[in-house]
Amino acid sequence: MGWDALGRWGEDAVRIEPLAGGSANDVWSVRIHGRIAVGRLGSRSDADLAWETDLLRYLDREGMTVPVPIPTTDGRLFADGLVVMKYMEGGPPETKSDWRRVADALRELHRLTLGWPQRPSWRSSIDLLQAETGTRINLTAMPPEGVLRCRAAWARLIGRRTCVVHGNPNNPGNVRMTADRVALIDWDESHVDIPDLDLVLPDNAADLDDDAHDIAAQASAAWEAAVCWKDDYAVKCLAEVRAVRSVSVGSEKAVVQSFTARSSTVGKAEG
Repeated sequence: MGWDALGRWGEDAVRIEPLAGGSANDVWSVRIHGRIAVGRLGSRSDADLAWETDLLRYLDREGMTVPVPIPTTDGRLFADGLVVMKYMEGGPPETKSDWRRVADALRELHRLTLGWPQRPSWRSSIDLLQAETGTRINLTAMPPEGVLRCRAAWARLIGRRTCVVHGNPNNPGNVRMTADRVALIDWDESHVDIPDLDLVLPDNAADLDDDAHDIAAQASAAWEAAVCWKDDYAVKCLAEVRAVRSVSVGSEKAVVQSFTARSSTVGKAEG
């Protein structure tokens, strides 16, 4: 049905102009009942979109500033792959102080969603220590040595509690700031994972200590490499993930088990 579905939001609903969005979606500014909103058309399943729209409504009720879904005229939060959301005013973060406010908003997201159920068909970084596929990730398409490096990076997160992560908050285009609030937008990559993956921000605005920042940065680079494989950005991210020294690709299980033993001890201490 495509953009014809926009008529479900009213006879006067119209598209205005394309906006920057994720590679998996077609994103436009739209006018609904005389007000500017954002429409996002993609190929996500109904279960996937239900998870995302329910999350956004929950966060809005809890006081976070998010692009709340606007219902169709018959009360649905999406239709034929189309979601229409509130337009968020503001600009991107520019200073370290701005990014610290972003870090505070992310930590509030993580606090509010501890134990949240996983997005349908998604996998967390910890799941991918065993699983090979999940939504846009297909580890079988990556070089075996690269998979080994990614899994070694993710294994350092074992033992941490999970929550909803935004998925791409270090992109300034995914944040809209004003003097009195921080809005996180573009939740298409949100899922349940380890919160550290959200906290690799410019200038270490989340104030992670050296070890925590290294763990988070390596795991985040591994995730970006896997989810974007094989474009130039993914290749660049994989190059940032350190090699596993003195271990052959065939010994991957031993590597992961080694990190599991060490990381689980750390995780229990932190929990």
